[in-house]
Amino acid sequence: MRRRPSPPAPLPLGEGGQEPCEGCEPSQGSWPSYLVLARSGELRRRGEAVYQSLSNCRLCPRLCGADRLAGKAGLCRSTAQLVVASWNLHHWEEPVISGAHGSGTIFFSGCTGRCIFCQNYPISQLGHGRRVSIGELAGMMLELQGRGAHNINLVTPSHFIAHILLALDEAAGRGLRIPIVYNCSGFERVETLRLLEGVVDIFLPDAKYADDRVALEVSSFPGYVEANRAALAEMYRQVGARLELDEAGIARRGMIIRHLVLPDELAGSFEVFRWVAGNLSPDIHVSLMNQYFPAHEALHHPLLGRKLTEAEYERAIEEFFDAGMHAGWNQDCD
Repeated sequence: MRRRPSPPAPLPLGEGGQEPCEGCEPSQGSWPSYLVLARSGELRRRGEAVYQSLSNCRLCPRLCGADRLAGKAGLCRSTAQLVVASWNLHHWEEPVISGAHGSGTIFFSGCTGRCIFCQNYPISQLGHGRRVSIGELAGMMLELQGRGAHNINLVTPSHFIAHILLALDEAAGRGLRIPIVYNCSGFERVETLRLLEGVVDIFLPDAKYADDRVALEVSSFPGYVEANRAALAEMYRQVGARLELDEAGIARRGMIIRHLVLPDELAGSFEVFRWVAGNLSPDIHVSLMNQYFPAHEALHHPLLGRKLTEAEYERAIEEFFDAGMHAGWNQDCD
C-alpha cells in the first residue's frame, strides 16, 4: 500500500485545553499567549515601535528601507496604509486548522514575492483590497470569532506586522480569545519573527524551494533558501515541533510547514524534506500540496506552463518518507 503522510493524533493538553476561570490570568501554554502580552502592555509597545520603524522599513529580508510612513511603497507594494483583501470563514485549510467551523482567515494585500504562477496575483501583486483602520482590523477578528472561527488566520501578514500587533492588542481587550495562525511565504527576517514571540500560537509557513536560482527566477526571492531556513528555525524555536490539539482535534499551538510540489521537480522537494528532518525535527507536520496549475505569468513558461502530474506528486510523497519525515497531510489527485 502506498505510504501517505498521516494526520496527527490529538495530544492531551491537560489544563492547557481549558478556558481560564473568571479573573484568572492567562499563562503561556494554557490560553492564547498574546493575552499575556496584551495585559502587560507589551503587545502595544511592540506594535508602536514596529509602526515607527516603517519610516525605514526593514521588516523582510529585502531590507528595502522605504519610508512607508511618508506614503512610499516598499518592495511589498505597500505603504503604511493597511489594506485587507478579504476576511471570512475558510473551510479548506488543513483539518486541524479548519475544523468543523472554519478558520477565520484575513487576507492582506501586497506581498514580498513575485511568484509568476500566483493564483492570487490581483491581491498580492496588484494590491486589490480595502483600506481599513487598525480598529476595523480588530473588529474583523472579533466578528470571525463570533461566527465560530477556530482561530484567526493571518494570510501574507509580514509587511503589516505593526498593524496586526496593535489590532490584536485592541481585540484582546474587547474579548478575542482564539489562537493566532501566522500563514506566510516563509521568506521572513528572523529579527522580525522575534517580535512575534508570545504572540503567534501556530506558525504555518511555506518552504517553497531548495535552490536559490529557481526561487529568484520563479518568485523573485533573493537568497530565499538561507532566509527561509533561518525563519523556519526561528519558528521552531518559538513553538517547537509538537502540534498541540484540543479535545476536538483543533490545533492550539505548534508548527505546520506547507510545501507546494512543482512540475519538473523545481521545488526541490526531497532537499526541503531532508533539511527539515535533519535540522529541525522529523516530527514537524508537513502539508504536501499538489494543487499547482499554471496561472498569471506561468501559462507560457517552458517548465511551469502545465499542471503537476500524478506521477510527480507520487514521487514527492515517496521522497517525504525517504527523507525521514512521517507526519502531515497529502491531497488526493484528480
